[in-house]
Amino acid sequence: MKQVFTLLLLFFSLATFAQKGFQGKATYMSKTTVDLDAWGGNQMSEQRKKQIMARMKNFLEKTYTLDFNQTESNFKEEAKLDAPGAGRGRGFRFGGSAGGSVYKNTKEGKVIESLEFFGKKFLVTEKMNPPQWELGVETKKIGQYTCYKATMVKVNNEFDWTVFRRNRNNQKKDSTKTEQKDKERKILVTAWYTPEIPVSTGPDDHWGLPGLILELNAGRTTMLCTEIVLNPEEKVEIKAPKKGDKVTREEYNAIVKKKTEEMRERFKSRGRGRGRF
Repeated sequence: MKQVFTLLLLFFSLATFAQKGFQGKATYMSKTTVDLDAWGGNQMSEQRKKQIMARMKNFLEKTYTLDFNQTESNFKEEAKLDAPGAGRGRGFRFGGSAGGSVYKNTKEGKVIESLEFFGKKFLVTEKMNPPQWELGVETKKIGQYTCYKATMVKVNNEFDWTVFRRNRNNQKKDSTKTEQKDKERKILVTAWYTPEIPVSTGPDDHWGLPGLILELNAGRTTMLCTEIVLNPEEKVEIKAPKKGDKVTREEYNAIVKKKTEEMRERFKSRGRGRGRF
C-alpha cells in the first residue's frame, strides 16, 4: 500500500512538472566524520586530535550543487578558496585524489564520475543498476517539502584506504579473506525524498526514488539540501563530462592502489636515506 501511495503522489507531481524544459538546482551541505582511533588516534592526546580535525575541516565539510532535469543531473562541489595545505575532493579522499563531478542519465542508464588523481583526469563510467530501496512510511519536513524515508544496504565499491592501515599495523590476515572483505564492504544508506519534485535523482551517485532526495546519510557522510530553485531564469545545460581516460571502477581503484603504494615506497626510501634524529 505504501508503494502505491507513493506512486500516486509521483503521478500527480509528474502532471504538475510535465512542462517541457523543466529543470532545477539544489544546494547541499555535506559533513563527514572520521574515526581517528582507527588510524592510530587512540595513541594521541585529545588536543592533538582536535588539531588534526581542525586541519581536516575543508575535507570533511563541503558544499555541492545538483543541476537536474527530468532525466539528467550533474553533482559537483562548489569552488572555493582552500586554506594553505588543504586539498579538494568529493567527500573525504586521501592522497592525490580530487573530485570533479558525478553525471547521471536515467534515460540512458549510465553514471559518469569525473575524477583527478595526481594530476591525471579519469572518467569512471558505470551502468545504473536499479538500487534496492525499501520505502518507508515515516515522513518529515525539510524546508517546505514533505519527505519520505527510504533505506537500503549497498556495497561500497570506492577505493578502501584502510588497506594501508592494515598493512601498517602488520596485521596477519589471509590475503584471500582480505580481498573478499574489501569486495563486500557494505554501508547503510538512508534517504529522505520528496515526490513534490518528481525527479529520480539526488546527491552523489544516488537515485532511483520517486522524488528528489533532499537528505542522505551514507556511512559517515550526511548530505542535507539547504536550497532549491526550480526552473531558474538562467538555464543550465547539463552535459556528460568528456575529458579524461575512460575506466571502470575496478580499473580506477587498481590505479589508485598502485600509485599510492609507489608513493609510500618513495617516502620510505627517503626516510631510510636521511636516517633518524
